[in-house]
Amino acid sequence: MSSPARFDRGHTDDLMTFLTASPSPYHAVANAAERLEKAGFRQLSETDAWDSGSGGRFVLRGGALIAWFVPEGATPHMPFRIVGAHTDSPNLRVKPIPDTGSQGWRQIAVEIYGGTLLNTWLDRDLGLAGRLTLRDGSERLVNVDRALLRVPQLAVHLDRSVNSEGLKLDKQRHMQPIWGLGEAHEGDLIAFLEEEEGLPQGSVAGWDLMVHSIEPPSYLGRDRELVAGPRMDNLVSVHAGVAALAAASTAEKLDHIPVLAAFDHEENGSQSDTGADGPLLGNVLERSVFARGGTYEDRARAFAGTICLSSDTGHAVHPNYAERHDPSHHPRANGGPILKVNVNQRYATDGTGRAVFAAACERAGVPWQTFVSNNSMPCGTTIGPITAARHGIQTVDIGIAILSMHSARELCGADDPYLLANALAAFLED
Repeated sequence: MSSPARFDRGHTDDLMTFLTASPSPYHAVANAAERLEKAGFRQLSETDAWDSGSGGRFVLRGGALIAWFVPEGATPHMPFRIVGAHTDSPNLRVKPIPDTGSQGWRQIAVEIYGGTLLNTWLDRDLGLAGRLTLRDGSERLVNVDRALLRVPQLAVHLDRSVNSEGLKLDKQRHMQPIWGLGEAHEGDLIAFLEEEEGLPQGSVAGWDLMVHSIEPPSYLGRDRELVAGPRMDNLVSVHAGVAALAAASTAEKLDHIPVLAAFDHEENGSQSDTGADGPLLGNVLERSVFARGGTYEDRARAFAGTICLSSDTGHAVHPNYAERHDPSHHPRANGGPILKVNVNQRYATDGTGRAVFAAACERAGVPWQTFVSNNSMPCGTTIGPITAARHGIQTVDIGIAILSMHSARELCGADDPYLLANALAAFLED
């Protein structure tokens, strides 16, 4: 992967397959794990003792995955090279008592997850996916990938000001999707999912469910140089990170341990046992050190030499709102991955991190760009500053430039995912 062509359609085709198969964080990590297993990685249980041998390993917890490759002869104090990403996307998530309705319409009660663009969920055919927990404690992934739900918009005849004064949506009153006619009955949705999955009635004890657009990703534009699809923020980075880690595991010589850390709950602050602000990454890295016979001193040495690339999507310059961007920083689609900078530490990049990223892109033959926010606009943030502060790890924020961020359907350049994967591979391999 270290000498890419300008555009590789196979990688982008595979990304679209990954997006379609990953309507929830739980599906995303399951699909990532399957790909890593095919590359020779094996799953470890957090409750088992870990061995000191070489090779690829990964840990799954909910919607998070930590994977790493230990080269032959790795010392206990060998530093890590980490690609960080997140598996969650803003969407609508099913409430604990889901069955509701009004005026003869059966509806599903949902809660707004993250900073989603509410209007993008209107008048769109929606499926339902996520995780079911059974009474015996086992879990089952579920994906109803057909037109099941819809959030209908009010007709213009009943809202004459919508085009002149803008659409106003109340999160509680206006975002509950319909899924049929008649009276709501408690337990209907879960009974439906049990039937869909061939499970005995009453076997589901808990659920983590969310809606998704069933429209598949597609190439867009006269020359098909763009890709439109769901959950690009941030499954583009998860997909690229898996490819890069698999490539790094085949490198002839490594003087560090390459790692992929794909967290959940980035879109609502990362504060969970599977989020970047939780203990998962630190625990896994420490256990890797100790499994190789290391001490706390070895752990400190390993962390001091570690570098993380926090890979998340950023804003491409919008042709209809160029004034919202910094006048001298206009990232463009298909211009290569972006380096994200904010001196107030909304992004963790500094000058040293810039040099690390530039060197990786140079080795990969990949062009790159820089993003900084307009001073008059608030800046978003990522897992980057959290990772740097929680673990004392040098961190650099990067990603690809997209439009329609946090929409039910986002847009990127068709060759940027491939260029990102090559930059990440160069970072992990060298």
